[in-house]
Amino acid sequence: MEELTPDDPRWIGQKRYELLARLGNGGMGRVYLGKSPLAERAAVKVILPHLVSDADVRKRFEAEVQNLKLAQGIRVAQYRGSEINEKQPWLAVQYVPGRTLRQHVEDRGPLPARTAAALGAMLAEGLTTIHDAGLLHRDLKPANIMLGEDGPCIIDLGLAVLQERDSHLTQTGFAVGTAAYMAPEQAMGEKELTAAVDVYALGATLLYAATKHNPYPSSNPVLLAKRITDPDDHPDLAGLPKELHTIVGAMLAFDEQARPTVQEVLTDLAGIATSGGVDFEVVRHELAQSTYVAPPAVPHPPQDIDDPVVDQDWSLGPTELISQPPQPPVDPTAFDPSPPDTEPAETPQADLTWLVERLRKQYARRATL
Repeated sequence: MEELTPDDPRWIGQKRYELLARLGNGGMGRVYLGKSPLAERAAVKVILPHLVSDADVRKRFEAEVQNLKLAQGIRVAQYRGSEINEKQPWLAVQYVPGRTLRQHVEDRGPLPARTAAALGAMLAEGLTTIHDAGLLHRDLKPANIMLGEDGPCIIDLGLAVLQERDSHLTQTGFAVGTAAYMAPEQAMGEKELTAAVDVYALGATLLYAATKHNPYPSSNPVLLAKRITDPDDHPDLAGLPKELHTIVGAMLAFDEQARPTVQEVLTDLAGIATSGGVDFEVVRHELAQSTYVAPPAVPHPPQDIDDPVVDQDWSLGPTELISQPPQPPVDPTAFDPSPPDTEPAETPQADLTWLVERLRKQYARRATL
């Protein structure tokens, strides 16, 4: 979470949301923490100003809005509102406080087998929400999974596509998604994709969660795609707990027909998580307790450089000063021209008109924000 800069908007959508801080940046837009007039928080994505006029960007953004409206259910960040206009398009979704799966693994290392299995089962539940809406996510990865107080939540349907229609963003021979988590058919740019691509991505995500490495070593996208699309070049499952080896290996099968369905993945992973008679509610609680990190405090908004410094012991009310402002310190070395043993002259009242007017303007300006 980062402070706003002078270039960031302070409100969005006819004062629908006050923007409090930056949450992240992407190639298409910037994501802010927003707050409604009734203090409901949301993650607000705003298209970058220089891309507003790009027709393809606007179409993709509009598609993301429509997809979110469809994918309403468990384990998917919910739609909160949007405005597709020519000046400042924006989209608000459920704000999930916490860190991404990628951030957690980078900071704290791989998850234990039982915790990883519970995570996978709950993410499979989220994919069910998406697939039941007739969508494919197409970009499931650790960076698109928030670890909230109640468990994981899938975010960013920017590359999602309806299964029953052709996507204007997908062309034969052109791969869309993140290379490290792409299924072979997706990396080859096949146009007719199925839910199996999300199963593969979930398998790659679980592999990373349990081992801190991807199916194939990091490389440039071209070489990585070449390895993924080679049927004889198998994913690296080194370090994967034995309990997860069979199911994750099946999810990463080269042939999409050999991969399990999302429901089969959910059932198998839930069975691993509850082996030994452990109730899933207990495992779910352990997952949340071990992965949730409360977000940092919202940064203070930048102050105007001409704002006067006000002591906290006094304040400006609607029409008057509540108490006297602090007086300037007395310099003991200053020369006192008053003759000794005489009645001190009455101290003239300080003229605070300029300060009162300045403070009133400041408060009036903030009241209109």
